[in-house]
Amino acid sequence: MGAEAEPPEPKAVQPWHEPRLLPWTSPEGKPSYLITDDCGGRVSRLADTAEDIQSGMGAQLLVHAHDILPHAPQGELRFLAERLTEALRDALRIAESRGQRRRPAGRSAL
Repeated sequence: MGAEAEPPEPKAVQPWHEPRLLPWTSPEGKPSYLITDDCGGRVSRLADTAEDIQSGMGAQLLVHAHDILPHAPQGELRFLAERLTEALRDALRIAESRGQRRRPAGRSAL
């Protein structure tokens, strides 16, 4: 009788990575996510750069707001409020994204 065939080696199972919330939205304003097992890939690096730029712009805007608030005309205050709202939205998105990446898999935020 002949030798029995060996069963094939199981393929390595890649660990599951939660989708990364990206620092931009779709054209429809919906959240964008990255699903990858390569944390240092091109899109991940682009997202890291975008987050750094958004954080820096928010910090500069905050300094500017502090400087003009005491004597700004009403029109400038509205414009400033709109930009600060955008910066806060960006900061919260970055915080949420980074919090998801630091949380162990399978654990919720609360």
